[in-house]
Amino acid sequence: MSVADTAPPAAPGGPGGPGGPGGSGVPAHARLLMLTNGKRVSQVVYALAEVGVADALAQGHTRVPEIAEAVGADAGALRRLLRCAASVGVFTLDDEGRVGFTEMAEALRADAPNSQRDMILFNGSEVVNRPYGEIVTALRTGRPVFDDIFGADFFSYLEGNPESGRLFDRAMSRMSAATTRLLLDACDFGRFGSVVDVGGGQGLFLAELLARHPGVRGTLVDRPEVVAESAANFEEKGVAGRAEAVGGDFFGELPAGRDAYVLKAVLHDWDDGPAGAILGAVRAAMSGDPDARLVVLEHVVAPGDRWDQGKFLDIDMMLRFGGRERDLAEWRALFAASGFELVSAPEAGRWAVLECRLAGGARAD
Repeated sequence: MSVADTAPPAAPGGPGGPGGPGGSGVPAHARLLMLTNGKRVSQVVYALAEVGVADALAQGHTRVPEIAEAVGADAGALRRLLRCAASVGVFTLDDEGRVGFTEMAEALRADAPNSQRDMILFNGSEVVNRPYGEIVTALRTGRPVFDDIFGADFFSYLEGNPESGRLFDRAMSRMSAATTRLLLDACDFGRFGSVVDVGGGQGLFLAELLARHPGVRGTLVDRPEVVAESAANFEEKGVAGRAEAVGGDFFGELPAGRDAYVLKAVLHDWDDGPAGAILGAVRAAMSGDPDARLVVLEHVVAPGDRWDQGKFLDIDMMLRFGGRERDLAEWRALFAASGFELVSAPEAGRWAVLECRLAGGARAD
């Protein structure tokens, strides 16, 4: 999910429309029922993204029959889906069957700078949807259900299903691009001489960090088959001379003696036990250096009943991995149990920088 998704949603009666669940005059029991339309709306938007309606519209096909022919859809069915989508502000549709863009519909274009198409396709896929069919099981047991449904853990499943794996990688790359800009603006990595990006995938974040800070050298650590794809990203950003890729495991031994260790969107995949083991590996690599820093880039859940997209992502984590999104108190407790103390003041309800140092007297085991 994108950083932009942390904002409150438009009312389902249309942008700001009175027909949405928050609209005036709608009884509470009706608003409650309308909330269950979410699964219908998400699948309608998914289907329109899958066949490429926004791209056909951008190519000049502006009427339902033209678009249907361009994307290989039934015109009657397409009109009905567009009518539903337009009612929540995704596309416009008039009585003559003319279709138009809205700001949200623009983000369905594959070539849009802020395109959400790959993320919407991922969110509409079976790897996201099927676990929700077993949400009551997860509620009763407190355990993830993904492995039982698919016969493998999430990442093993993606390795065995390359098409799903490629979609996941594209969606995460889009999300990473958005969060990278936000997080690099929020943290001055230029004060470090060397940075290790632990679990950094194909190096997109590290490449951007090094491009911004010419005096920093970087090391990427992830599975060997993943970091093998990083060279092109380092070359594209002109940082290949200051970057190295190391195949490894963030539960194992990490490159030691660097100034900063980054964990970007890693810890939310894990419950506190495994997350603490990852932090323990980082602590060992820091070799007791009081000046070294751990920089965790994660969502901080908003308190109380404030709207926060992270509260919805947290359910994905519960169903898929047994992981979790954490509020500030939970982050502090996890760090303290792992020998770190938080030294930054992250804002809740959004992606944030949680900068830590070794706790007083803490040393590598």
